[in-house]
Amino acid sequence: MSQALILAQLGGAGGGGTTTLLFLVALFAIMYFVMIRPQQKQVKEHRALLAALKKGDDVVTQGGVLGKIHAVTDKIVTLEVANGIRIRVLKTSIQGRSTVTEEAVPAASGKEEK
Repeated sequence: MSQALILAQLGGAGGGGTTTLLFLVALFAIMYFVMIRPQQKQVKEHRALLAALKKGDDVVTQGGVLGKIHAVTDKIVTLEVANGIRIRVLKTSIQGRSTVTEEAVPAASGKEEK
């Protein structure tokens, strides 16, 4: 075999490892920008929301309970869900501020519409 042919074959084999490494780096970069970074941003916004909670805010829990904050401590939030009805929930279970108003929720009546 000629030396040129041997060098060409050796050069091609070395490029395969570099290509694989570049592929893995590109794959990690895509995963970072598509999955990891948005999740970190969402966690940061949730922490800011929890730190800004104060008495009188309308909030919704992860379970879907709507209420007005009656009291806030380090780990517990007391929600008033109806007149005189208060429940205690973990502060971390607050999902966000409530945008649903009382007028938007239809009143319960004895008659069902057909």
